[in-house]
Amino acid sequence: MTTETRFLGRSRTRLAAVSAIALVAATVTARFALAQDRANPIGTGVVVIETNLGYQSGRAAGTGQVLTSSGRILTNNHVIRGATTIKIVIPGTGRSYLARVVGYDVTNDVAVVQATSASNLKTIALGSSTKLTIGQLVKAVGNAGGTGSLTRTTGQITGLSRTITVNDDSGGTATLRNLIETSANLQPGDSGGPLFNTAGKVIGMDSAASSSSVYQDISTTDSYAIPINRALAIVKQIVSGKTSAAVHVGATAFLGISVAAGDAPQYQYARPGVVVAAVVPGSPADSAGLTMSDLITAIGGTRVTTPDAVSRVIRSKKPGATITVSYVDTSSSARTARVKLASGPPQ
Repeated sequence: MTTETRFLGRSRTRLAAVSAIALVAATVTARFALAQDRANPIGTGVVVIETNLGYQSGRAAGTGQVLTSSGRILTNNHVIRGATTIKIVIPGTGRSYLARVVGYDVTNDVAVVQATSASNLKTIALGSSTKLTIGQLVKAVGNAGGTGSLTRTTGQITGLSRTITVNDDSGGTATLRNLIETSANLQPGDSGGPLFNTAGKVIGMDSAASSSSVYQDISTTDSYAIPINRALAIVKQIVSGKTSAAVHVGATAFLGISVAAGDAPQYQYARPGVVVAAVVPGSPADSAGLTMSDLITAIGGTRVTTPDAVSRVIRSKKPGATITVSYVDTSSSARTARVKLASGPPQ
């Protein structure tokens, strides 16, 4: 049996004569349309999220939940990770909005984004995840397959307080804890979407699924959701602007490198560190002289020996901050570089 869990024209001649009438008519029409809009909030509370991954030459899609009528959206961190642009689409309405990242929690896979100039959006109906039971019926809604249309799937709660290790699309892994396990068949693109109870209230945020193949023609799927109470507690911290070891608020600092784990055996004096796998052209790292195959040993005075350590240090900084990068170049010479961090995609 194999199992894999993954993060889803009018004539001008009459203008003077009719302008006053037209103005009154236009005003009445506008007021009627505005009143109608206010009476009918836009959408269903579930939105599609589309991202461009500029530094990876790719695109991604997921799902979000509308928390406020002005466009505050809850989703998974992995949905917006690496995004250079984010677009919120309200399915079935023809409306879309650019969005900015308010903050995110890498450890718990929670993110908050804000749709620009949004108003009168229908908000999601929030429930509680404190009294869930095994066997409870649930429904998941999301952007399955990244098609841009919302689909629904049903199932039951099959486990509580689950811990899983998830494979992400960049080849890394993450551990998520205290999850709701369900039999609802989630697909890539459903990430960030709501898990509803039978009363139509959100009890979780869909985040991952594992597919187990027992025989060639038989497979089972277990899906996992973050309890909504925990997600909302993180949202509250993000919105309040309180950063922590796990929670990042605001824009993300950008060094402009990708790194690989392990020592660098090609150096005469190999030592613990992380090898630079690539440097983004024109980035702060590029301007400071860092190149592919350099071995970074410390950033801002903090020793780094894993890619996660590099990410944590950079994430703790603000765009515009100047830091010292200690590294060993390909000729085995120890060097330091002063680097002014730019603003980049969320991690």
